Amino acid sequence: MDSEALYRKKTPRSARLFARSERLHPGGVSHNIRYFEPYPFVSESASGSAIRDVDGNRYTDYWMGHWSLVLGHSPPRVRSALAAQMKKSWMHGTCNRPTVELSELLQKAVPAAEKIRYTASGTEAVAYSARLARAATGKSTIAKIEGGWHGYGPGLVRSVNAPFDAPEGAGMYGEENAVSLPYNDLEGSLDVLRRTESLACVVAEPLLGGGGGIPAEPDYLRGLQEHAQKSGALFVLDEIVTGFRLRYGCVYEKMGLSPDIVALGKIVGGGMPVGAICGTGEVMKLADARSCPREKRAYVGGGTFSANPASMVSGYETLSELKGKHAALNRIGGAARKKLASAFSGEATVTGAGSLFAVHFGKGPVKSAADAAACDQGLQKRYHFEMIARDGIFCLPGKMGSFSAAHSEADAKRLASASERFACSFRR
Repeated sequence: MDSEALYRKKTPRSARLFARSERLHPGGVSHNIRYFEPYPFVSESASGSAIRDVDGNRYTDYWMGHWSLVLGHSPPRVRSALAAQMKKSWMHGTCNRPTVELSELLQKAVPAAEKIRYTASGTEAVAYSARLARAATGKSTIAKIEGGWHGYGPGLVRSVNAPFDAPEGAGMYGEENAVSLPYNDLEGSLDVLRRTESLACVVAEPLLGGGGGIPAEPDYLRGLQEHAQKSGALFVLDEIVTGFRLRYGCVYEKMGLSPDIVALGKIVGGGMPVGAICGTGEVMKLADARSCPREKRAYVGGGTFSANPASMVSGYETLSELKGKHAALNRIGGAARKKLASAFSGEATVTGAGSLFAVHFGKGPVKSAADAAACDQGLQKRYHFEMIARDGIFCLPGKMGSFSAAHSEADAKRLASASERFACSFRR
């Protein structure tokens, strides 16, 4: 039986529920990337390293809630703390103790976090970071990386998907105040920056998440930071994917970087809605409505659900539980990348770092989103779908995967075995 027929046979309830969803939601989903052919399974529950669908199928999960669930699904400590908070209430719209306690943890772990402002998503955190940079510099242009995904903020939805010189869609605005930089190409990026007028900030990721799990070369980011500093612009790091994922804290310290602003999300909410703008006191004072006059102030509103006690409690317990777990996480991720590279014997390139991994079907190095786009993305999606249908392994088709503290060595071996089976099938 072919994979699609097998999948349809295993997921009839998902098929019916998704048909209902299509009548209600554009494309049947509430996030474009969650759709895959012929239809996505509909999840019912999740625990540890596994997610179950409405048909009772169990999948070892490597998508892990958009990579946010570093401890796994529903870890006991976080679940208990959330249950206790829910008895008190989950939405205040006021100052609350859990926010102070989470911020104290962040400030100790992230040197750039002299002051912190919360949002309800990473998208908002980066958008507000750009606004702060414009307020601080009096300049207007944002420089971002080709293939970098920073959410839907104005000017940031640019050069996300190949071809990078084409608009991402209709209804966009702010693109005239943004430029794109070729990833891991310092000379090419500096050439663009030298020709850019009114540069407010350079926004970059230490590892392209949506762009293919590709680590930045340290000299590349240092070069971008140096140019930003010399030109009077701010250097903004988007560590929404990498923050607390690769180490306890942020990656930038190990790379010899000193950003003006670091945007965080995902893990710092422990699976609950969160975004955090962490910045130097000099920059963040521009968000202080008490002391900064209106004409100089950057309007950083946060939103109704910013710093809600449920998200803050979840984040605090997640970060507290996470201490001391990165060595094991990074070890299983590193071993898995080696096994995957061996399974495809040079016919695919494996990228990632720490507990993150991605497989690109193409020969040669993959050092940029352009390199990833040049690989066989159809084959990549087929690989992921085959594992969903045949092996009970869930990597969202076309996206990077992640291990959590709930995954085991046996899980990693099953992933490698499924990859070897697929490699044999596509060679035939």
